[in-house]
Amino acid sequence: MSEHIPPALRTQFTALRMLLVLTVLTGIAYPLLVTGVGQAAFGHQANGSLVATDGRAVGSSLIGQRFDLPQQGASAQPKPDPRWFQPRPSAADYNPTASGASNLGPNSAALTATIRQRRAAVAAFDGVPPASVPADAVTASGSGLDPDISPAYAHEQVARVAKARGLSPSLVAHLVDQHTQPRVIGFLGNPRVNVLTLNTALAALK
Repeated sequence: MSEHIPPALRTQFTALRMLLVLTVLTGIAYPLLVTGVGQAAFGHQANGSLVATDGRAVGSSLIGQRFDLPQQGASAQPKPDPRWFQPRPSAADYNPTASGASNLGPNSAALTATIRQRRAAVAAFDGVPPASVPADAVTASGSGLDPDISPAYAHEQVARVAKARGLSPSLVAHLVDQHTQPRVIGFLGNPRVNVLTLNTALAALK
């Protein structure tokens, strides 16, 4: 019977069969396979690397967020809470839907002024000399959502957090050391501290 079908129509039927087969393979079977493997082998990462406290998700370890005092009024400026370790500044205001940098270069007068203001504010907040404030405390990351800070910035905040919570500075410093992650495979990147997981552990101290 296929001998009576015009060649052009046979070509269209072949293309249709291939479309259906590839749709099933790549549009249904493959996504189901990848999802199944991801959930079985990497469930935490596949579900967003969520961090939970008392069974409630408080954020993702992959995305930086604020740790501010309760806001007084809709127009009030957010103020950092001294009881928590603070993240890097964010050019995106920690908004995951607006991820990005300021796009200001090292010769920008606006950037220089902003960094000077941030350094003075961080130094006053943490009770340290401005010259000792680490670079990541005053510069935003390229994404604006960096969840990590340097061990130097974390340790700078120890005295302030310990005082605000009535804890021993040595206990808080030990907590920072416990949450300091080394370079990836020993030589990639820099040591880092995830702010959300550190604050979650801090909250567990009660």
